[in-house]
Amino acid sequence: MYQAVRARLCALVCGMRAARRDAGMVTSEYAMGIVAAVAFAVVLYKVVTSGPVSAELQNIVKGALNARM
Repeated sequence: MYQAVRARLCALVCGMRAARRDAGMVTSEYAMGIVAAVAFAVVLYKVVTSGPVSAELQNIVKGALNARM
């Protein structure tokens, strides 16, 4: 019984140590996610502010404002 409890306790402690070794990985994953989100936002901003897309968006807004109810 003592050996079984000791083995289980050792497995839990070793598992906790392994989890702590990976603690730095989460920060780098968040950083890569933020970089990807910013890159996507920049591309989307460039597309929306381009001439043809901007003109089409203005036409849509003007049509919506001039619509009769």
